[in-house]
Amino acid sequence: MPPPRFGVLLVNLGTPEAPTAEAVRRYLGEFLWDKRVVDAPRPLWWLILHGVILRLRPGRVAKGYQAVWTDEGSPLLAIGRRQQCALAAALEHHYGEAIPVELAMTYGSPSLRESGLRLRDAGVERILVLPLYPQFSRSTTAAVFDGLARALASCPHLPELRFVRDYHDHPAYIGALATSIRQHWEANGGEQGKLMLSYHGIPKRYAEQGDPYPRHCETTSRLVAETLGLADDDWLMSYQSRFGREEWLKPYTDETLKAWGREGVEHVDIISPAFAADCLETLEELEVENRDNFLGAGGKTYRYIPALNDRAEHIDMLVQLVEQHAKGW
Repeated sequence: MPPPRFGVLLVNLGTPEAPTAEAVRRYLGEFLWDKRVVDAPRPLWWLILHGVILRLRPGRVAKGYQAVWTDEGSPLLAIGRRQQCALAAALEHHYGEAIPVELAMTYGSPSLRESGLRLRDAGVERILVLPLYPQFSRSTTAAVFDGLARALASCPHLPELRFVRDYHDHPAYIGALATSIRQHWEANGGEQGKLMLSYHGIPKRYAEQGDPYPRHCETTSRLVAETLGLADDDWLMSYQSRFGREEWLKPYTDETLKAWGREGVEHVDIISPAFAADCLETLEELEVENRDNFLGAGGKTYRYIPALNDRAEHIDMLVQLVEQHAKGW
């Protein structure tokens, strides 16, 4: 039986193995030690990370995970498995043959090494690496590249590799976002609140050093607004999930929602195009914490629009990405 023509490695950020303080501590220890995520001098950062953050933060974060944990486990991992299965089925239909698809996490399990070995065991000699980050950032997509290089460092026989850097302006991605927003409005009787497109933030310093992430977010937002036919006053993009004391990209999602509530904005619809799958930052931070921020400041209606997850339009977009980047294989 001939080997598969190629395989696909889907990669997302990661998740703790359980909604416990100990599991969260292990996960945060790996995540926050990555220089792509926090580039502070190592000796000083080691003291802060192990002396303060990993002593105080895991318990609080674990409570958030407990609120969103499902019978299938972590939402990010459960949705990632559904995306993996749906993409494999769609690719087999598209190519008329089985294309192995594996899911990996940059931090935690399944690791890049584990999933890469499964592709090797399937006979794969060519791998398309598809990070599930529409907008490129050094702290996400570049971290996948670094992690994969470390995983392959001891490999005696390297596969041929191709890497999808970003898809922030891909027409099928923009179309999938617009469709999900339209269907959300239709499900609510056609009522359209002010649309907020909230992206995971990064330190402003990273952008000043050349990270294209904010430009990618701005392009995605503009294209979605144009596709929906929105006027400038109908929508706004913002940044969430900041960490630490330095300035991050603005405007901040939480502060903007509080201001809108005080200023008389009554209805808000919020979506986070940066997340390919719902996770703690969407299900707890956006759907719960920021709902409280807006309603507590005087807002009337706050509705969260889920991530694209395993929607048919999302899977179709991933098939198009694979076809585009795997040409000639």
